[in-house]
Amino acid sequence: MSHKYMPHSEEDIKIMLEKVGVTSIDDLYSDVPSDVILKKEYDIPSCMSEIELRKHFKELADKNTQLVVFGGQGAYDHYSPSVIPHLLSRSEFYTAYTPYQPEISQGTLQYIFEYQSMITELTGMEATNASMYDGATAAAETMFMMVASSRKKNRVLISGTVSDHVRKVVETYTKFHGVDLTVIPEKDGVTDLDALFNELEKGDVAGAMLPTPNKYGIIEDFTGVADKIHAAKGFFAIYADPSSLAVLKTPAEWGADVACGDGQTLGMPLSFGGPYLGFISCNKGMLRKMPGRVVGATKDIDGKRGFVLTLQAREQHIRREKATSNICSNQSLMALYATIYLSLLGDKGLKEVNKLSCDGAHYLYDKLLATGKFHPVFDKPFLKEFVVKTDLDMKKVNAYLLDNGIMGGVILGDGKVEFAVTEKRTKEEIDKLVNLMLEV
Repeated sequence: MSHKYMPHSEEDIKIMLEKVGVTSIDDLYSDVPSDVILKKEYDIPSCMSEIELRKHFKELADKNTQLVVFGGQGAYDHYSPSVIPHLLSRSEFYTAYTPYQPEISQGTLQYIFEYQSMITELTGMEATNASMYDGATAAAETMFMMVASSRKKNRVLISGTVSDHVRKVVETYTKFHGVDLTVIPEKDGVTDLDALFNELEKGDVAGAMLPTPNKYGIIEDFTGVADKIHAAKGFFAIYADPSSLAVLKTPAEWGADVACGDGQTLGMPLSFGGPYLGFISCNKGMLRKMPGRVVGATKDIDGKRGFVLTLQAREQHIRREKATSNICSNQSLMALYATIYLSLLGDKGLKEVNKLSCDGAHYLYDKLLATGKFHPVFDKPFLKEFVVKTDLDMKKVNAYLLDNGIMGGVILGDGKVEFAVTEKRTKEEIDKLVNLMLEV
């Protein structure tokens, strides 16, 4: 055979083609337009020795520029302890997949259980799942949870201050699942609660999702919101940055029924956009509507502590029409990442991360305003991310910063620009950023 690693022999292929009623492989693709079919050899480089291949990949890696990052908008340059990748790349973790057989998967099941316990503690909720892709898809699944739990209502509300990329994913999911999605407008950088309450009075709302912090970095006040939503027989969801929950009010303290978000802030490197980690936490009343997997602790026949997959709500495990989701991968490797990170930092360390980020963000904010080139936009509390306005050409400014090894703020339009500061940013880096922007 020309392809010795292909599992099918020529005889196998002949039998399969006869079975489906065609005479050649090309016939299988007869309905594909000819103008989109490649009619030349693949542009694949010739084979390399190991030393040549290593050199080649190093040259490719060297094309990536390591930047000092001051952007945010859902992905943040937090510090990742060096021990994490060493533990994460151990073969028993790196090659593990879904723990279908608990008798041979106790290690994987235990760290998923520990992960769930830690996220549950951060959110203040009663249960947490595993195996969500990222924050955006977790938010979409949370919307479906609220609709499924309300049974007779098919409309959900989402604040306009939820990150745009998250909201767009939710809009796509709800559109093609027949869910009626209403975006609540923002007012002065926060959710317009009057508009929210007016929508609730219509009596057809299954649930509402609000963020903390929001897409501008603002910490919104949800006092009384849960009471209003519950009085309207709806569910309250909060899209949260899990790292910030070490110092902010938890979703449970706000009276939420369910919380979701992206675990990237738990030390995961930016990595050009992934892989990240989505999470969903909820109260027990919504547990059976939660997608993904839930690991529980139990005892074996000898009374020894053990772990099992308590709930498996995807269609691979149960009848398709009974499934709550089609989430089809096991993100437990990233759940392990979050588990190691939280274990290393602990409560004190996570609070220190937020304190350093907050101090740095407010220092940068004050420095920018002091230049006279930047002006306040919102008079609201923020943690590590904020928005200012300027007449500077920020595209030109960011290009100059890039030449100097810095990723500047995220341009929002209308002169607005967003900056984020994490515990990795030093006073010297912040001063350099401000000085460089004034040189343009």
